[in-house]
Amino acid sequence: MKPAPLGKRTWLTLLLFGFFGQVAWTIENMYFNVFVYNTITTDPVVVANMVAASALTATLTTLLMGGLSDRLGKRRAFMVYGYILWGVSTMAFAALSVSNIGSLVGPAAAVQVTASVVVLMDCVMTFFGSTANDAAFNAWVNDATTADQRGRTESVLAALPLLSTLFVFGALDGFTQAGRWDTFFLIVGGLVTLGGAAGFFFLRDSHDLAPKKEPYFKNLVYGLRPGVVKKNLRLYLALCGVGILGVGTQIYMPYLLIYIQHYQKITNYVPVLGAVLVGSAVVSVAFGRLIDKLGKVKFALRAVAVDMAGLAAMFFAKGPLALAGAGIAMMGGGMLLSACMSGLVRDYTPPERSGHFQGIRMLFLVLFPMAVGPYIGAAIINANSISAGGEQVPGPLMFLAAAAVHLLALAPLLLLHRQAKTEEAKA
Repeated sequence: MKPAPLGKRTWLTLLLFGFFGQVAWTIENMYFNVFVYNTITTDPVVVANMVAASALTATLTTLLMGGLSDRLGKRRAFMVYGYILWGVSTMAFAALSVSNIGSLVGPAAAVQVTASVVVLMDCVMTFFGSTANDAAFNAWVNDATTADQRGRTESVLAALPLLSTLFVFGALDGFTQAGRWDTFFLIVGGLVTLGGAAGFFFLRDSHDLAPKKEPYFKNLVYGLRPGVVKKNLRLYLALCGVGILGVGTQIYMPYLLIYIQHYQKITNYVPVLGAVLVGSAVVSVAFGRLIDKLGKVKFALRAVAVDMAGLAAMFFAKGPLALAGAGIAMMGGGMLLSACMSGLVRDYTPPERSGHFQGIRMLFLVLFPMAVGPYIGAAIINANSISAGGEQVPGPLMFLAAAAVHLLALAPLLLLHRQAKTEEAKA
């Protein structure tokens, strides 16, 4: 039977809200760290504090606001107003600078106070972003699509982070290179706000969406019960694998652009990152069918080797060409591992309890990695990567540390492999 087509209104919502949401997350995940390092302080602990605080905010927001949108039976209002406020809070960063804050608190405390204000405002921005995107938009996608349509929609949504990153690098990175951070934040925030406001004219909630009368707070903690963990052991093993991979990635990811700019001395990093993003995406897509053919666990055990080789190559890489090649192996292997582990999480999530486990997924996917990984990276930078000028410059040792952490992901994978072998023997 041929899958039912998606309407123009649905596609417009998917593309517009999906794309501008990923543009905003690109700024959150990559550019805020560079903004802090280049304009406020080179202390990597400040970046780690910002990433950890944002991760905690995103997790709690998704738990609370996702449940609230379920209970009220509304997505549209959370998405439209959430995107508008997400954009406005992003634009507010245009006014943040050490000189502006220093005029209020004095030069002696200017750097410390500015760093604290940036962390606080990042949490405010993340609250609106997670409300609008992580909680409401992702739930709306489930509402608006059926099982036989989600292959198409998920493949499009999976491409949007790459497209948004290439858009930001290609169209807007020049402003940051020129030090025009105020213009950069105003443009990005304005785009997100306009995208949210456009939703007034075409975004609609599903006709089947209705308020739920289930206990709100009881459902929030469902996945934390020991009995639930025991009953769904394979799910939690897969989540542990996702969390371990996330910790390793967050050791270097918040500092990656800073590393390229200040350690590798590559100011025009757009071609390098463009090659890495496109190349790693090609690797991921090319091996996608093999994952299904070989099985997620078996393929993941092999993908670990590619990931480790890429991280080791990043330690030795010097110059744009070597960085691009090593980066493709590192990010391509990481994407393959992530695809396997995320697929296992979906496979092992009870379909009748899918909504209950979204907050638990955020704990392993966002909070745990971002609350641990950046501090490991900061410790390595502070201990081993001090430049002659006194600045704390990220060095390549962080990639070896990430490889060591990723190696730990073999433990849950091997346990899942053993369980699968046991079940095959019984059958």
